[in-house]
Amino acid sequence: MEVATSKQNLLGNILVRLLSFGLFVFLARFAYILTLTSKSCDSGGFCFFSSSTVGFIEPDTFSNTGNGDTSARDSPLRNYYSSVFEDLIADGYLSPESKSLCIETPTAQDVIALREIGVSDSIGIYRRSSSPLILSSRSIPLPFDDNTFDFEFSGTGGLDRSSKPADFASEITRTLKAGGFFVVHTVTKDVYSLDSLLDLFNSCRLIRSRRINGLDPSIPPLREIVLKKDHEILLHSDQKQHSNGNLVNKCSVPGYKRELIRNLEPLIIEEPLKPWITLKRNIQKIKYLPSMVDISFKRRYIYVDVGSRNYGSSIGSWFRKQYPKQNKTFEIYAIEADKSFHEEYRSKKKINLLPYAAWLRNETLFFEINREPSRRTNEEKGRGMGRIQAVQSSSNFLNNSDEIRGFDFANWLKNTVRERDFVVVKMDVEGTEFHLIPKLIESGGICLIDEMFLECHYNRWQRCCNGERSSKYQKSYEQCLDLFSSLREKGVLVHQWW
Repeated sequence: MEVATSKQNLLGNILVRLLSFGLFVFLARFAYILTLTSKSCDSGGFCFFSSSTVGFIEPDTFSNTGNGDTSARDSPLRNYYSSVFEDLIADGYLSPESKSLCIETPTAQDVIALREIGVSDSIGIYRRSSSPLILSSRSIPLPFDDNTFDFEFSGTGGLDRSSKPADFASEITRTLKAGGFFVVHTVTKDVYSLDSLLDLFNSCRLIRSRRINGLDPSIPPLREIVLKKDHEILLHSDQKQHSNGNLVNKCSVPGYKRELIRNLEPLIIEEPLKPWITLKRNIQKIKYLPSMVDISFKRRYIYVDVGSRNYGSSIGSWFRKQYPKQNKTFEIYAIEADKSFHEEYRSKKKINLLPYAAWLRNETLFFEINREPSRRTNEEKGRGMGRIQAVQSSSNFLNNSDEIRGFDFANWLKNTVRERDFVVVKMDVEGTEFHLIPKLIESGGICLIDEMFLECHYNRWQRCCNGERSSKYQKSYEQCLDLFSSLREKGVLVHQWW
C-alpha cells in the first residue's frame, strides 16, 4: 500500500512540474512578443494614439541596420511613399533642399523614401530610436527648436489616432518654419471632422485637400491634406472675432452644418396633450451629433448641465450612460443653485459643481422652491422644481426662498471653452431659458455650443386636472416652438428635451 501511494505522489509531482514549466514557457514567450509588438504609448508622450489602425496599413517590422538599409530593400510601403513624395516635389511643396521630418514612423520607410529621391536632410521620430533614421521622442515638447523644418509629414495615421490632437498640431506648427509645408494622410469621414482638423492648425493655410489611394486597394481612399504655415494666426470656420477679441455675435454656419440641422429629428409641431409622455418618447428619435459625424479632432470635450438637479436626474442616468461619446473623456460641469443637491455632487469624482444660478449677470437672486397646488399637502414625497425670481406672496406656491448668487452664464461659457472644444449643453432652468438664450445669442456664446438639449417651459396641460393649464409658466407652446426654430435657423443643433 505504501509503495502504491509513493508512486502516485511521484507521478503527481512530475505532472505538476511539467505543467509549471509549460506555463512558464508560455508566459515568457507572451512577454517577449508583447515587448516586440507593443503599440501602446505613455499617457504623457508625444505618441498620443491608441493601437487602432482603422484605415491605415500597419507597416511591417523591418530590421534597420546602422547605414539605414533594411532587410526588405524593395519595400512596397517605401515605394508607395516615394510616389507620394515625387508628386509633392512636382507640385512644389517639397524640394531636395527641404529639411524634413517624418512623424510617428516605426519603420522609417518614409524617411528612406525621402533620402532615396534626393531629400537627404530627412529624419524620423518615434518612441524607439533607430540611428541614423529615427530619433526617439516620448514627450512634449519635441526635441527640436522652433522653426526647424521646411517640410513635415504624417502618413501612418498618427493624427487620426491621437488622443491629444491639439498638442499634436501645436508641436507641428511650432517646429515648422514659416512658409513650410505639413502634409498629413487622414481618414476624415466627413466635412465636420475635416473642418475640426483644420481648426487645430490656426497658423496654417489649407493649400490642398484631395482623395488618394492608399497602399492597400481594399482600404477606402485616404485624404491628403497640404497645409502651409503662415506668418500669423489664421481664423478658420467659426473662429471669427472682432478687433477687440470678442466673438462675433452672429455664428458662421457653413453648408455642412445646415445639412446636419436638416437631418436632425423634426420638431414636434403640434402641442402634445400629454407632454409628459410625448416629450419623453421623443428621446428615442433624437439624432445625436456624434452619431452623425466624427468628433475626433477637438481640443477638449465638455458637458455643461445647466439646472442639473441631482446626479441621477440627467448626468448619471442619461449623459454618462446614453450619450454617444466616441470613447472621448468629457469634462463635466454641473450648474445647480438648489443647496439640497450640493452635498451629493461633492462626493462625485470628476464633476465640477457650480453652486450658483445661471443668470444674465453676477448678482444676488432669490431661489424659490415651488409646487403645484395639488402637491402642497404632500411635500415630503419630493422636492419641487426651483426657479429664480423675486419673492412673491401667492397661494399658488409653497415658498421656500433662499438668497443665492447668480452668475453671468454667457460670460462664463466664453471664458471656459474655446472654438476648438466640443461642447454639449443641457439646459433645464424652469423658464429662465427665455432670458439666457437671447443673452447667449447676443454675446456670441451660442456659437461655442456644438449640441444643445433644451427643456422649454410653458403653460402645459396639467396631469391632475383635465382641461386646465398650469399657471406656473406664462409662455405658450407656440413661443417654445418659435425658440427652437429660431435656434436651428441660427445654426444651433438643438433638441427638444423633457
